Amino acid sequence: MAMPFSSFSVFAISCNFIFLLLINHHHHLAIGAEIPTTLDGPFPPVTVPYDVSLRGTAVDIPDSDPRVRRRVGEFDPEQISLSLSANYDSIWISWITGEFQIGGNIKPLDPESVSSIVYYGTSRNSLSHEATGYSLIYNQLYPFEGLQNYTSGIIHHVLLTGLKPSTLYYYQCGDPSILAMSDIYAFSTMPVSGPHNYPNRIAVVGDLGLTYNTTTTISHLISNKPDLVLLVGDVSYANLYLTNGTGSDCYGCSFPQTHIHETYQPRWDYWGRFMQNLVSKIPMMVVEGNHEIEEQAGKQTFAAYSSRFAFPSEESGSSSSFYYSFNAGGIHFILLGAYISYNKSAEQYKWLERDLASADRSITPWLIAAWHPPWYSSYEAHYREAECMRVEMEELLYSYGVDIVFNGHVHSYERSNRVYNYTLDPCGPVYVTVGDGGNREKMAIKHVDEPGNCPKPPSTPDPYTGAFCATNFTFGPATGKFCWDQQPDYSAFRESSFGHGILEVKNETWALWSWHRNQDSRSKIGDQIYIVRQPDKCPVHSRLPKRWFASY
Repeated sequence: MAMPFSSFSVFAISCNFIFLLLINHHHHLAIGAEIPTTLDGPFPPVTVPYDVSLRGTAVDIPDSDPRVRRRVGEFDPEQISLSLSANYDSIWISWITGEFQIGGNIKPLDPESVSSIVYYGTSRNSLSHEATGYSLIYNQLYPFEGLQNYTSGIIHHVLLTGLKPSTLYYYQCGDPSILAMSDIYAFSTMPVSGPHNYPNRIAVVGDLGLTYNTTTTISHLISNKPDLVLLVGDVSYANLYLTNGTGSDCYGCSFPQTHIHETYQPRWDYWGRFMQNLVSKIPMMVVEGNHEIEEQAGKQTFAAYSSRFAFPSEESGSSSSFYYSFNAGGIHFILLGAYISYNKSAEQYKWLERDLASADRSITPWLIAAWHPPWYSSYEAHYREAECMRVEMEELLYSYGVDIVFNGHVHSYERSNRVYNYTLDPCGPVYVTVGDGGNREKMAIKHVDEPGNCPKPPSTPDPYTGAFCATNFTFGPATGKFCWDQQPDYSAFRESSFGHGILEVKNETWALWSWHRNQDSRSKIGDQIYIVRQPDKCPVHSRLPKRWFASY
């Protein structure tokens, strides 16, 4: 429909508006236009100017908000969630009973005092199957005077097995012996693994937290009706708080004198209550971020993360909740840990070698990896922070033909061209950073290629390899420098906005990636591209790197 001249003349005076029109033209997102594909690439780098009217700093939901208040009886299930096992025929159901305690005199609940039982079946009126699981509690303890300790409610994990693919199941969880059962919920299993079977939509989000922007992200995500949610780290942001419940956008800025980096663990419970509406029906797979470290007494870390979620670690041959794999139809997902040893002699690396070797691409053609800090980002925040992980693992992932990599950590959106070792390569993965879920830390808006924004190389060695990996480049356009002077050619599209992404795998070679911005209507798309596999041109495992220098 043509815009009236008077309206057009008003808008046309805005340079930003004209620039956005050019961007939309470049990405073929205009109505009726064709969606670009990676076969059309590599694309000239595009930066969407930051909209200063956006809420660049988000505000946390307070504990008085009804969406995070406890609304069940003493041992009735709450914070109910689903997570996949390694294959379609099993799924984890998790929940919490009993209330947490926080203070100077806490008494942990007895996990054995409440049973972990799930009734389930394919008819809401006949939950004829029963499964039992295990329960646990965790503590967050601080050995300093004046700090409050925390002990969780009883956390239950039950694995349902023998399920049929692509089937709707109803379930009810709890302990029937004390009449403490949940409402009846439903979930659908993943399709059987095969080159023609895929979940309809997979939502990808990172760095969520629990802010008013988070609520917009999740509301928009739910409206896209995903079959699976992938959360690439940084969950509750409980570590932006002191144990007395005082929070800040910047912990180190506001609380520089604390004896230990404190947390306010009830934020985890608030997060679980808010998310239940989604994750009690749709499975969510989580990988750890830096905000889950949460060091406490005895240098124990990751207690909340490792306790609250169920992971298919054992089912996928992993000995850790920090890295694991699973299948979702014809997709093999590999989730890796950036906060545990990843060097070539580490158990994680050896597991990764075994897992990649066992993936049958005739059954799961798509290979998708995810971890928290990005290897390819052009934002100042966390720039090249995970360089040693890239040095250790990139060649292995490339040799097995990983198709897409999802990351978070940087609180903005960025999509790469296909890249390997900082060089455009038609067989390299597409890297997508979606650390824009809405947490209360500031949005990332500075780019390293802009004057004055290039940080200095790190002055301390990598904690897992002992090496200094992030140094000045020795090849390519940035030779002799730590940063590029212009948007790197590996960066196809970047924008500082909150949002989430949706992946729709169409067949064994084509997948549609769409990024949705929070400030848009739910039908509008901020970035979209078909990611196309070329198994004939990119045979997997032990292939030699191909160089792909583009001229624009």
